[in-house]
Amino acid sequence: MALAILPLLIGASAPPPTVEVSVTGLRSAKGQILVCLTTNPKAFPDCSKDKTSVRMAVKAADAGDFAVHAPATGTYAIAVVHDENSNNKMDVAIFVPKEGFGFSRNPAITVGPPSFKSASFAVAGDMRQSIKMKYML
Repeated sequence: MALAILPLLIGASAPPPTVEVSVTGLRSAKGQILVCLTTNPKAFPDCSKDKTSVRMAVKAADAGDFAVHAPATGTYAIAVVHDENSNNKMDVAIFVPKEGFGFSRNPAITVGPPSFKSASFAVAGDMRQSIKMKYML
């Protein structure tokens, strides 16, 4: 009987990995957090250029802890935006973000977004990322 089940167990694939995300440093609980998880360096941090990316919105009040399901194991980077007015985009004033943003691994921000490499991390199974929000204005 046990041998009959063996092919089922061997053929069974593991569920996709989960990245538990916690966002800290929100200046308010208004609006939502827009989340982008991508494996594509050319699509980072704007997931709209990556059809295979994981995009989601989380209420800002729930941003302390939430889960993002990665499609498979691999190297990923996360970008988040605190969309305080819930208009589904980052508002800017003369190229400076008016809303908060953050990235996996919390890389230093100078001019423009960080590179994919500085924000990327390996996902081989369930894991955790803590992201600290930054506000320019």
